[in-house]
Amino acid sequence: MDDRVRIYFDYNATTPMAPDAIEAVTAATRDLYGNASSVHHFGQQAKAAVDDARSSLAALLAADPSEIVFTSGGTESDNFAIRGAAEALEPAKRRHLIATGIEHEAVLNTFKALARRGWRTTLLPVDHSGVVSPDRLRATITDDTALVSVMHANNEIGTIQPVAELAAIAHERGALMHTDAVQSVGKIPVDVRALGVDLLSLSAHKFNGPKGAGALWIKRGTRLAPYQTGGKHERNRRAGTENVPALAGMGVAASLAGAKMASEAVRVGALRDRLEEAILRSVPGTAVNGQRDRRVPNTANVSFDGVEAESLLIALDLEGIAVSTGSACSSGTLEPSHVLRAMGLPVHRTQNSLRFSLGMFSTEAEVDRVVGVLPHLVEKLRRLTNRKPITAQG
Repeated sequence: MDDRVRIYFDYNATTPMAPDAIEAVTAATRDLYGNASSVHHFGQQAKAAVDDARSSLAALLAADPSEIVFTSGGTESDNFAIRGAAEALEPAKRRHLIATGIEHEAVLNTFKALARRGWRTTLLPVDHSGVVSPDRLRATITDDTALVSVMHANNEIGTIQPVAELAAIAHERGALMHTDAVQSVGKIPVDVRALGVDLLSLSAHKFNGPKGAGALWIKRGTRLAPYQTGGKHERNRRAGTENVPALAGMGVAASLAGAKMASEAVRVGALRDRLEEAILRSVPGTAVNGQRDRRVPNTANVSFDGVEAESLLIALDLEGIAVSTGSACSSGTLEPSHVLRAMGLPVHRTQNSLRFSLGMFSTEAEVDRVVGVLPHLVEKLRRLTNRKPITAQG
């Protein structure tokens, strides 16, 4: 199919780069070839670009630039936060970690790795809409809990967690609070002081910046062991020569996200609602998964009864429409969504759901095109498998 008419509704996996961010990466690649740690003119030019990016990102988070540590992306930031906190607090006999069952694999697999080293880990359950109860955390946390890690917005269903309440509970017991905000930064206001967290992860390619660039916000005074060692980069917190072009692109993307966030949230939210309402109206046996009122504005997770999600994804791709069955980091597997399983949805709902995630370049015409082809594709797949839709539940 002609690439010019393809539709991309998988912004939660990664976003197209903003044109201004592309220009920033290109210019830095061409002109800023000095090492940002060098003291000569070329190095100081590169350092100035890194400092500008740090300031832009700090402004997006209502943070101080000195609290921003650049990383390669969300996965490294999550690892840095969890492993760094665990190692720093281990001498204090705090060897308990808490997260939820719907976290990203970067958190869940890091917990598993630390559990193999003797750490005690707890995954809190969530309700049917994907929200964790603060009371559940209060009943679980102990005096030996080192860290609580709860994502701000879920990557599959978009649900926003009560992070500020959870952080207050963590602090009551002397634990650190980390939030994976990869799916919320750039989409909704994220104020690190208002959230009350100690650590926050983000990734540039989720808000129209380049891949390979991210950051961990570390609240001033928070003890964290370095995740990797080497030179004195990032104030001795993350060794390695800075990726100046990627950081320059992330800084520009952060500034753009901050400037357009309010208007884009309204525009994209309206497109998402238009898509959901049309699907529910035109395709029998469909239901929206997750909380519909408190979520990021770009994400819709929909179950299609009587249809295998992978089959529908492929059918849509053949029509030039890109969507997802869930986290891009879990692609290539046929396992049901661990997020939907944790929400307690019936088995068929965990295997027949698609994620539609919209963004900067999404349009009404694209939404209408998707809705125009879906009913026929779903009906065809149900005929082929001789399945009938179950009455929608949501």
